[in-house]
Order: sequence, then structure tokens, then C-alpha cells
Amino acid sequence: MAVSTLIYNTFMRRNSVFVGTILFGAFAFEIGFDSTIDKVWDRLNSGKQWKDIKHSYITSDE
Repeated sequence: MAVSTLIYNTFMRRNSVFVGTILFGAFAFEIGFDSTIDKVWDRLNSGKQWKDIKHSYITSDE
């Protein structure tokens, strides 16, 4: 009971704080999800991406 009261009084009592909490949570989730999916994509496609094979195609003029 005390935990739910604390959460209600902290985050949901005022609409502006509730909306701000939702926006912050969505922003934090998006950053975490995006970085995780990028790491998974890079691991599954290592050796096939331009950043991995670029050195084979670029020649130095010197």
C-alpha cells in the first residue's frame, strides 16, 4: 500500500508530471532499443557491411 501511494503521489498526482514521466520513459526506451538493435544488426551482418569491406575498395593515391 505504501509503495503504490508513493508512486501515485510522485508521478501521477499532477498531469504535467505524469505526461513528463511518460515522455521521458518513451525517449529512454527508444534510445535503449535503438542501440540494442544496432548492435544485434552489426553482429549478424559483420563482414557484409560497407564499414567492414571499405578498405578493399578504397585505394590510396600516394
